[in-house]
Amino acid sequence: MEVLTQGCRDPAQLPVSRLRQGNLFMSSCPDEYRDCFGKGTSVMSFVYRTVLDVLHRSGLARASRGTCRGVGVVFMLHRVLPATFSAASTTGTAGDAFAPNAGLAITPEFLDAAIAITRQQGYDIIPLREVPARLAAAREGKARRPFAAFTLDDGYRDNMEHAWEVFRRHEAPFTIFVAPAYADGEGELWWDALEQVIRANDVLHCDLPGLPRSIPMVSAADKQAAWDMLYPAIRYMDEHAQREFIIRFAARHGVDVHQQCRELIMDWNELREIAADELCDIGAHTLHHRALARTPEDEARHEMAASRQRLQQELGVAADMLAYPYGDADSAGPREFALARELGFTLALTTRKGHLYAEHADHLTALPRLSLNGFYQQPHYLDVLLSGLPFLLYNRFRRLNVA
Repeated sequence: MEVLTQGCRDPAQLPVSRLRQGNLFMSSCPDEYRDCFGKGTSVMSFVYRTVLDVLHRSGLARASRGTCRGVGVVFMLHRVLPATFSAASTTGTAGDAFAPNAGLAITPEFLDAAIAITRQQGYDIIPLREVPARLAAAREGKARRPFAAFTLDDGYRDNMEHAWEVFRRHEAPFTIFVAPAYADGEGELWWDALEQVIRANDVLHCDLPGLPRSIPMVSAADKQAAWDMLYPAIRYMDEHAQREFIIRFAARHGVDVHQQCRELIMDWNELREIAADELCDIGAHTLHHRALARTPEDEARHEMAASRQRLQQELGVAADMLAYPYGDADSAGPREFALARELGFTLALTTRKGHLYAEHADHLTALPRLSLNGFYQQPHYLDVLLSGLPFLLYNRFRRLNVA
């Protein structure tokens, strides 16, 4: 610490990139998020890409398809943006060195390629609601061709502006998971708000325990370091305290969180328009986009049920499929899987990584997904992921990860 603070009267005023050199703040982001958010993004992405490259160039992925590939996959997307945005940041422009949310966005061109590659590998692209029947058939030994379903979380407006035409061109069905508070324009996309706050300011004023009161940001590296500190601290707050904090923190730094929500998310009229397309289905994403496992059971139940009811009222859809917000093991577990069954959802999706196997027919409210991630927009990466081998390695050769 002495080396870091030479020439500085108050260590709390140090640029955060220097603080990080002393390992004073370590991100606790789980593996599910390290390829999208938080400290170590560049390192972990490099490691993941290296593994995928090795599996591709060695031929192991192609050779293992017959033994590792599941009976189907569910793709997970969030945003679809032109390269001028998604190549760097979901709130900035191409060339920005600070791009913490870039993993959430893929380009329309990569989505187009992903659909084509999936079909070239023999997958049927099906509506998500057909997945239970396909899994039941697989369990009975009557599996046909492998299948794939496309899903998009949160209802970003770019789903309509850039993804919709790609799906229509390929006649590929898709499901959008919507949190009604977002469609109302009253939700808090706190990860987007945090990026915008850091991007727009040179100094952050923070009142979180254990963090500097003032965080100067001289460079893009400082901004990334500030993100690395703040992201895990906010991510793992109490759900209600988290939203109260981000509204107050963002406003203090010139960002209106709810105005940002209205700018980024489709409103009810736009959702009605896209939902009228027979290719599009709408699923529930809880009422306020809560990490359900960190809420009391009654609140979790209400978040699920009220989300479906509101979607039914506004859009006239069944909304009988659910995607758990965040979806990792810390956000949705056995209690949430049981609640989804109790409430009558036909299926529910996590963000746990993996293919679908026949055994998943008995675990329809704990299904894994395959993320189409902005850091891996290369056809050969998708080719490897569709082999199933990386996920079996990741899951230590377990087909099911439902605990």
